[in-house]
Amino acid sequence: MKWQNLSVDEVLKNVESNYNGLTAEEASKRIPKYGKNELVEEEKPGPFKRFLGQFKDFLIILLIVAALAAAFIGDTTDAAVIFVVVVLNAVVGFMQENRAEEAMEKLKGMSSTEAVVVRDAENQKIAAAELTIGDVVVIEEGDNIPADIRILKSYDLLIDESALTGESKPVHKDENTVSEEDTKNLAFMDTSVSSGRGRGVVVEIGMNTAIGKIAEMIQEEEAKTPLQERITGLGKMMGIIALVVCSAIFALQFFKGVPLVENFMTAVALAVAAVPEGLPAILTLTLALGMQRMAKSNAVVRKLLAVETLGSCTTICTDKTGTLTKNKMTVRQTKITYPEMVYKISALCNNSSMSKGKIIGDPTDGAVLIFADENGYNREELEKTHRRVFEIPLDSERKRMTTVNEWDGERYVLTKGAPEIVLQRCSRVETDGEISDITQENKDEVLNDLKEMTSEALRVLAFAYRKVKPGEGFDDKEALENDLIFVGLVGMMDPPRKEAQDAVTLCKKAGINVVMITGDHKDTAAAIAFEIGILNGGKVLTGSDLDKLNDDEFKEMVEDVNVYARVFPEQKVRIVEALRSRGQVVSMTGDGVNDAPALKKAAIGVAMGSGTDVAKESADMLLQDDNFATIVKAVKEGRTIFDNIKRFVKFQLSTNIGAILTITVASISNLPIPFNPIQILWINIIMDGPPAQSLGVEPSEADVMERPPSKGNILNKKNLTRIAIAGVVMSIGTLILYYFELKSGVPVIKATTIAFTVFVMFQIFNVFNCKAKGMVPNKTLIIAVAASFLLQVCVIYVPLLQGIFRTTALSLVDWGLILVVAALIFVSEFISERILNEWG
Repeated sequence: MKWQNLSVDEVLKNVESNYNGLTAEEASKRIPKYGKNELVEEEKPGPFKRFLGQFKDFLIILLIVAALAAAFIGDTTDAAVIFVVVVLNAVVGFMQENRAEEAMEKLKGMSSTEAVVVRDAENQKIAAAELTIGDVVVIEEGDNIPADIRILKSYDLLIDESALTGESKPVHKDENTVSEEDTKNLAFMDTSVSSGRGRGVVVEIGMNTAIGKIAEMIQEEEAKTPLQERITGLGKMMGIIALVVCSAIFALQFFKGVPLVENFMTAVALAVAAVPEGLPAILTLTLALGMQRMAKSNAVVRKLLAVETLGSCTTICTDKTGTLTKNKMTVRQTKITYPEMVYKISALCNNSSMSKGKIIGDPTDGAVLIFADENGYNREELEKTHRRVFEIPLDSERKRMTTVNEWDGERYVLTKGAPEIVLQRCSRVETDGEISDITQENKDEVLNDLKEMTSEALRVLAFAYRKVKPGEGFDDKEALENDLIFVGLVGMMDPPRKEAQDAVTLCKKAGINVVMITGDHKDTAAAIAFEIGILNGGKVLTGSDLDKLNDDEFKEMVEDVNVYARVFPEQKVRIVEALRSRGQVVSMTGDGVNDAPALKKAAIGVAMGSGTDVAKESADMLLQDDNFATIVKAVKEGRTIFDNIKRFVKFQLSTNIGAILTITVASISNLPIPFNPIQILWINIIMDGPPAQSLGVEPSEADVMERPPSKGNILNKKNLTRIAIAGVVMSIGTLILYYFELKSGVPVIKATTIAFTVFVMFQIFNVFNCKAKGMVPNKTLIIAVAASFLLQVCVIYVPLLQGIFRTTALSLVDWGLILVVAALIFVSEFISERILNEWG
């Protein structure tokens, strides 16, 4: 039974409770039936088992095999590097798994430890875990709500639900039965009482509470990021290709009579070169450098792979308050007939204050206080000459506040509040210093102004005043607030950030859809979304609208919805899942506890720096300045990083393909293998070394934010075409030159040295094909290329290295041939572009 959906009378009937609470005997029967009121954590494997689990990944297994193979043939350096990468990946994965547990611990730490409950018609303080369905709980200012409760009685009860919903404004709660769209009669576990007091009956406990459902959802396994899936797929594919090719070459060489040990070493060396074991290391380096750059722009990455994912996201689901808006109520529009008096009322009929530029107190009062101050009416200065002598505080029933202040020997009643209420109490209106009786025409004009302002989602206050009559006392509060003089309307809103508007525009230019998901009212959400540019013809759905749609109906329309208002935690997750089902790469921003499940479900979760610890622990990235505009900088960085990943993948795989084709064709053609095992490993070191790493720090291309997000695999048709053509050119060029040298009668050692060197030069030149288009090569790339070339020269001319690599010195004519043939790699890029242009 859904206790939360029941009315108070139904709850009381079903739990056989009353305002005197349960008896101790009845409570003891219910605790075993309903369970304890506590958050339950799923049993997790121990640290050692979790660490070993990091080695189950197929790519990691391939790396271990490659390391063992390298060690077997004596390449201890290569083996050591591979093992370091394997262990590093395991440690990082282990640390990431621990984050889920940390999030759960933070959530459990929020729970109330004690509660005041009515048992046997007496108030008793008990452990919150011992609460059960039907218990009547007493709450007052400062208390945490110990369970989900239905309000039985409210005395100006305001609940701070910001930790749950992300909305900063306290919510008024009363004992009236609620509708499907309203929760005024419900108080949720681990929210807190801002002011007032009340009592309520427990309707949900433990994991069945709103926060319990969140606790359950954030323990679910995180979805893999697109990059994880792509790199895993790439590793599997290259591993399979390497095993098949190496097995085939081993068999061919065996039947040709090549000595078994030499044959085996060649096959293993080719396997080491063919498997891109350097890819995780370069990937980690590229992402880490990107992470450092992003941190300087207030975007702190908690998970390296998240850097790339944000760059490839197609939809950003963002909270409204504090992210798109300033999280500060501000006067946006006024309809004032007597400005001076409005400013005075704003400053004097006000209990908020400013400290170090921050508002202390009610946000609405704070807005009008700043409004007065900006117009030269500072409250502290004004109160020196305008002493307050009486106050009727604001409450939810009266919907207005009144003070009596004294200045110039006169006392004045100053009132501000709900326009309809204040207007009823006005008999006069003051316009430009002239007071006249208020007419129906005046009232209609005020109501029209009010309608216009509320249609723009403004929160509107009316202002009125009058002089206190001689001898008039303050005993009759109702009489004190009658016969007022109307002086104007002031409309407030939490305004959008200017930079957020620019960021949304850039997102649209970059092909990224922005979706607002908020717990705020539909009209307010729509108005802000329209002003920022999010809502341009799109749909607005409320949480209740969403509940009426089945999954299939929602998936059909989800890409047409730009604003969601009055949503709950489960619905946020549903939105993310529906978008993902449509092929969207979803980024979710949030700050409240309720955002945690969606942050984990999204491809990348982005938490606000001012948000709850639970949200931060569940997120992949933190925005320290809570600013949506920072996401745009992160998107640009993410796209650049993804481009760089594609660059070094292109560089590595073209070399992989070139090496495999060269050795395979030579074997089939009855030519001697052009590279010996040590040379193959050297090619592998060059491929995984400085040149490849330098591609990870290439700058952004000029159009990086003017193209749609990349939804495809790293190895899409265009990239595969470029990679295949480059590999084929490398192979053909190497084999032709090798064959030419053999036929010319030069010693085999010189022919293999030339083949080995031209293949290395192909790699060095190919780096320039892979760099950012239209950009000057970065300094790291230039240094890496120069270092690689000098090392190759050493391998050819240093006697000690000649013995290890079995090379011989080359002449200038040899170098001329090598450079001319290697330069053909630039032609391959031209051919690739022509073919791709033909394909469109």
